[in-house]
Amino acid sequence: MPGRFHPAIRVLHWTMALLIAAMLFIGVTMVSTTSPAYASLIALHRPLGISILLLATIRLAIRIATGAPPLPADLPRLQRRAARASHVLLYLAMIGLPLIGWAMLSAGGYPVRLTAALVLPPIVPQDALAYGLLRGAHGLVAFAFFALILGHLTVALIHRFVRRDGVLETMGFARTPADPEPESPEPQEPVESEVEPAETTAS
Repeated sequence: MPGRFHPAIRVLHWTMALLIAAMLFIGVTMVSTTSPAYASLIALHRPLGISILLLATIRLAIRIATGAPPLPADLPRLQRRAARASHVLLYLAMIGLPLIGWAMLSAGGYPVRLTAALVLPPIVPQDALAYGLLRGAHGLVAFAFFALILGHLTVALIHRFVRRDGVLETMGFARTPADPEPESPEPQEPVESEVEPAETTAS
């Protein structure tokens, strides 16, 4: 089985998976409801997006510094390229989507409020046309991100249950039979004494 990702990347991966699932659920609910819950969903959506942006940036820095486990040697070249391209697109989406949302709110004159006392500064000037364009881009990137996640999940399951090549386990924490066993000291053979016992004489 290939080696594993750095422990920090594995922790960030599963933490972000939960946050992104929550974010997508909230986003879908937001665009399909006009109930009073909309304001509460907005209040959750914004800090979640900034959290994903921050964690994705940290994760990318660790990934660049520590690298990634090698892909299976028997994986076709086209699939290798597709795997690398999908990871690049996932990072672009994880970082780009929150940035587009932040810029969209800035262009619309809406505050990006994380807490009652913490409001992020605008990153683009207020402009109605830019707000409309960024709003459309935010929706398109969100749908593309959702498709990427579905594809990523499908490929991960294929590696786990069809190819059984250990790729999914590179992001896991459970110990597997392929993990190296800790070395134990070899038992030492008793050393025979070089001193011969004294001869006894009959009295």
